[in-house]
Amino acid sequence: MSITSGVLVGNPRPASRTLNAALALRDAVHRVVGDATAGPVVDAAELAEQVFTPGATAVKAALEALAATNVLVVASPTYKASYTGLLKAVLDQLPGGALKGVVAVPLQVAASDKHALSVDLHLRPVLVELGATVPGAGVFVNEARLTGDQDTLTKELAEELESTGTANTLRALLAR
Repeated sequence: MSITSGVLVGNPRPASRTLNAALALRDAVHRVVGDATAGPVVDAAELAEQVFTPGATAVKAALEALAATNVLVVASPTYKASYTGLLKAVLDQLPGGALKGVVAVPLQVAASDKHALSVDLHLRPVLVELGATVPGAGVFVNEARLTGDQDTLTKELAEELESTGTANTLRALLAR
């Protein structure tokens, strides 16, 4: 089976550190599942002006492309102990069940470890509500880990996926 991955980032700042963390997680997923192709990357900040524009098609097209992937990394910085309103507004445009058949890996970035549970408490449930299968605990990255060295972060995230058992679940789900 050919595996294609996608990335959706809900940071209001374009080309953010959250985007870099999401790309590192996508690459970590590729490492643990083997043969995978990088698919669409949607930086919601680039679509922000169209999110509430009636008749705008860019958000819909981006979401359709992401829903066609096998694995989807959905990432957000932590704002007020949850994910961003921009990400919520984008995800709200998906109909219920739109992510059925997609394995979603939620990721949140924050300045403090006290927000580590937010990814499972807030982001995971909305992905499940949209029909995605979430293979394990969400991934939390403290901003202190975002040193700019993508290779190191990718390696650390791959090791984390392995040590938590998420990698085994990902491989099993994608082998179907």
